[in-house]
Amino acid sequence: MKRRDFLVGSATALGSGISACVLGTEPENKPWSTWRGPRRDGIVDGQKWPASLEGDSLTKLWSQPLGDSYSGPVTCGETVFTTDSKAGKETTYGFSVQSGEPVWQQTWKGAHNVPFFAARNGNWIRSTPATDESSIYVGGIRAVVVAMNTKDGSERWRVDFAEKSGKVPDFGMVCSPLIDGGFLYVQAGKGLHKMNCSDGSILWSSLADSGDIMSSGSFSSPIIAELNGVRQLVVQTRTYLTGVNLETGEPYWRYDVAAFRGMNILTPTIWNNAIFTSSYGGKSILIDVVDNKKPTIRWENKIEAYMSSPLVINDHLYMHLKNKRFACIDLSMGKETWVTKPFGEYWSTLTDGEKILALDQDGTLRLIQSNPKAYTQLSERKVTSDEEESWAHVAVLPQKILVRSQKALIAFRWA
Repeated sequence: MKRRDFLVGSATALGSGISACVLGTEPENKPWSTWRGPRRDGIVDGQKWPASLEGDSLTKLWSQPLGDSYSGPVTCGETVFTTDSKAGKETTYGFSVQSGEPVWQQTWKGAHNVPFFAARNGNWIRSTPATDESSIYVGGIRAVVVAMNTKDGSERWRVDFAEKSGKVPDFGMVCSPLIDGGFLYVQAGKGLHKMNCSDGSILWSSLADSGDIMSSGSFSSPIIAELNGVRQLVVQTRTYLTGVNLETGEPYWRYDVAAFRGMNILTPTIWNNAIFTSSYGGKSILIDVVDNKKPTIRWENKIEAYMSSPLVINDHLYMHLKNKRFACIDLSMGKETWVTKPFGEYWSTLTDGEKILALDQDGTLRLIQSNPKAYTQLSERKVTSDEEESWAHVAVLPQKILVRSQKALIAFRWA
């Protein structure tokens, strides 16, 4: 198989309880605490981005060589965290955001071979960690979740979901943990779990699956959303989309999502009390949930996404597709307004509400003006070394961009 199937597009949404990572009032201290930014929707608040990536607009500050990983960088205070896998072990690192100097590292045994047809994807961590004011929560490829002290890396607790379920997910653990109100939500092993952040105790487990290679082990991750006045966990498994009661783990509703080999990978996206998703081998759909019980299709479109989670800007959705093109969809009508030429296999995308920052899998960073009438690229720049790819999600701080390439963590300052 030539594509990086099944493995990179995990994503979750953040509820509350993260802002305590802020160590001061300066903008530099605002945390990037989880996958796709503080709200897990790819939207970066309170920043005005430059009009170019050329010259002094983007300056490399430092780089730290590392082993392989798909974990996007996350920050708490003045420390940035990432992971790697090498020699049968997994490591979480803390580096100084300002200088790139090591702060701490914590290593544990963790190795897993993915099926042969996905071997090009490698046997390393997929999950992006999440942080709160005291701990960083990391999901290893063997579905082991480890909580560590953000200050010194000391282990606080660990839970082995593969041991509990009797099976390591065939493609490894992909879900990035979600923190909300002192609780951790994660799709690991063969189901969805709510954990206590303080001690790792499991409060409930739900959405158990059979462990089948084509349907088990989520590639997506849950978000928290309010639908029809009910705050709930919106969860995409490899075969269906569902809303889950945060207190009990019981499903409110369910909608089966067609996909080739269970490649439902995107972060579910909320717009106007409806849920958008798109799958490889399926289609793009916007779903209403009537009375919080009955899911119905508002519209559907033949466009297929792959791994890249979309952005919503002014009632339009911007999304990288299975066919490597970038597209804009009018959410009110469900119709594409434009589709580009092909680019790379995967894009990590963020927005300040006006511009889009997109990191291509080939290491090219693009700055794009959001424009529902035409694709409008402002600037582009190669930010990784030659031939080095980047499948991790980019992180944006005030005046800094953090890029996790496959072999390094790189910091840039942008004006």
